[in-house]
Amino acid sequence: MPAKKQATSQKMLRRRKRASTELDAIEVRGASEHNLKSIDVTLPKKKLVVITGVSGSGKSSLAFDTIFAEGQRRYVESLSAYARQFIGQMEKPKYDTIRGLSPTISIEQKAASKNPRSTVGTITEVYDYLRVLFARIGEQFCITCGQRVGHGNAQEMVEQLTGLAHNSKILLLAPIVENRKGEHRHRLQTLIKEGYARVRIDGVVQAIEDVQRLAKHKKHTIEVVVDRLIIKAAKSFRKRLTDSVETTLKLGRGRLIVHILGGEEILMSEARTCCGIAYPEPQPALFSFNSPLGMCTQCNGIGNQLSMDIDKLSLRIRAVLGNHRQIPAPF
Repeated sequence: MPAKKQATSQKMLRRRKRASTELDAIEVRGASEHNLKSIDVTLPKKKLVVITGVSGSGKSSLAFDTIFAEGQRRYVESLSAYARQFIGQMEKPKYDTIRGLSPTISIEQKAASKNPRSTVGTITEVYDYLRVLFARIGEQFCITCGQRVGHGNAQEMVEQLTGLAHNSKILLLAPIVENRKGEHRHRLQTLIKEGYARVRIDGVVQAIEDVQRLAKHKKHTIEVVVDRLIIKAAKSFRKRLTDSVETTLKLGRGRLIVHILGGEEILMSEARTCCGIAYPEPQPALFSFNSPLGMCTQCNGIGNQLSMDIDKLSLRIRAVLGNHRQIPAPF
């Protein structure tokens, strides 16, 4: 076995050994920070632990000033000397030993936001890393057969689009710029030379010639309107749809967006199709409840849905009913 591969395998074995011998609890011995009197505590991991006590008993001294502070200090010490010079030296809490401690995150009650879109994940920014993790290494499975989504083609996308309701008006969009800064004048000029007339910039469809100068230091999303169609059952329509889908995939580098006027948007990818369904390319926005791509269409990512309970409504005198009749005055 080559020396490089052997070293890599040994490193993996050491990691597995450390993982198998990891403590299942945080053991604190001799904590003496502030008003703590050399106490010993064992906190189980992967469980919700509540520290209670009267005012001044040392709850914050144990949770924030000892466990959290030591976790942060150890994490900073693991960084390079170059990175530590910008953070500064952190003082070590007063304790004898602490075992089983991982990098820590602290959220104080006063820092909580009343915004319904604010969660523990967004406050600590862990949610951002989780979205990237799922988008990069996540595997898609078909909602019909349960198999892993594989490579598709334009014909399967055409089959899916022809299944839409007849007379539905759709736009075929090819994404060429996604959330990138710049004026993108060269790209727009190139589109005009290639014969395209309309684009959608930051959600607004407009003629390319009418596009104003884009803000250089703001992020923009540009999608080319390849074709505008009305779903029909004629063979001539199917041929035009096939040609437009192939053109859109070529311009969008294997991806296209189907915008249904007055309805939803369908993201399709040439690399991800199964059972006649084209699935979108995984991206962090798909896993965000604050993004139109990932939020629930019913509650818009809030988690609560406003509705009206007709049984609890009370109609005042002379209120107009649904059938345009009026309630007579009680004379």
